[in-house]
Amino acid sequence: MTTDRNTIAARLAEVGYVADRDIATALWLMDLLKRPLLLEGEAGVGKTEVGKALAQIHGCELIRLQCYEGLDQNAALYEWNYQRQLLAIKAREASGEDAARIEAHIFSEDYLLERPLLAAIRRDKAPVLLIDEVDRADEEFEAFLLELLSDFQVTIPELGTVKATTIPRVVLTSNGTRELSDALRRRCLYHYVEFPDVDREARIILARLPHIHHALAHEIARVVHAIRKEELRKVPGVAETLDWAASLLGLNVQHLGDDPETIHATLICLLKTQEDRARVTPEVVARLIDFGHKDASQSLRVAGSV
Repeated sequence: MTTDRNTIAARLAEVGYVADRDIATALWLMDLLKRPLLLEGEAGVGKTEVGKALAQIHGCELIRLQCYEGLDQNAALYEWNYQRQLLAIKAREASGEDAARIEAHIFSEDYLLERPLLAAIRRDKAPVLLIDEVDRADEEFEAFLLELLSDFQVTIPELGTVKATTIPRVVLTSNGTRELSDALRRRCLYHYVEFPDVDREARIILARLPHIHHALAHEIARVVHAIRKEELRKVPGVAETLDWAASLLGLNVQHLGDDPETIHATLICLLKTQEDRARVTPEVVARLIDFGHKDASQSLRVAGSV
């Protein structure tokens, strides 16, 4: 088990995703048990990136269904190309073809529009099906989704039952905006994704921005970690950390303490509301920078002595 889990973590690292032990184990069990994986956690912790990285390490297609309030089966499963059907009806009526033959023709594969769920079960090579923010869809859609994930087949009235060609690897994400049903939770493996700790976030920065200095990456991770502990309306996620790190790299910043005014100005990458911008004053930034610099220096000294 350890070797397989470590192999998954190493392969994820190769595509730029720095996984902790728990997520590597969850992905290993997902393949072993052939079960969907439900990832829950706050927005910005990197849940969606798990699905993207999983598709990369398996060299397969990523099929993404973005859930939203009011999402129905047609938008998620399939639709008919009504415009093409109408044109075909007119053309065939003009040629004198009978109604039964016209109907059989227009309700055929040629006029079927695959949506993510149908596409995911009809691929020759198993894709990764990423069902993003499932908690935004309503309970009726969740029940339909549960049936699909149990049988991996769907019925299209005009065509009959479509059975899965391959079984996709299914990753569901939830931000916890509503409680998901017990039935869905029982069907899935479960992992709660936390914000990365300082060391892991520094490694994420270094993986995505290989030209950044190690000391600066650790300073950034320490400061972001401290900012998340402030009373903010919207806590910055990992994507915001990477944007901030990229901006500092582009400005040739070597250490956060060199130019606190510039550091404060670039916090627009992290802080996305006026309330949060007002809360994190230049004085707060100076305090956090000092904390981040000292803590990062100590961490690097410890790492260098090992």
